[in-house]
Amino acid sequence: MPTIKFINEKKEIQVPEGSNLRKEALRAGVGIYQHVEKVLHCPGLGTCGTCRVLITKGMENTSPMGFKERLRLRFSMPYIGNEATMRLSCQTQVNGDVEVQTKPAINWFGENFFS
Repeated sequence: MPTIKFINEKKEIQVPEGSNLRKEALRAGVGIYQHVEKVLHCPGLGTCGTCRVLITKGMENTSPMGFKERLRLRFSMPYIGNEATMRLSCQTQVNGDVEVQTKPAINWFGENFFS
């Protein structure tokens, strides 16, 4: 069974292969959403972008990014500079061990931000 390690929360959970990252995080009591997003978000449809996370290890153990997710992340400020590691948790299936950073901050000074 794959293991998801939530870095900020210092929590590890085991999940069945192919599990949805958002559902498993919420089931384990891991907060995916910040502030007002806790109330104002799409229920896992991939349209709001508020469930974004950084996959710090094991990106190869996640499902490929789909069109809807790619499109949504293109319009997300925190995505700039994190293109290789950011995912929407509601659109991500876990197929192996991953390490996840929830609630990523905006990278105001990243090398790709002003380009």
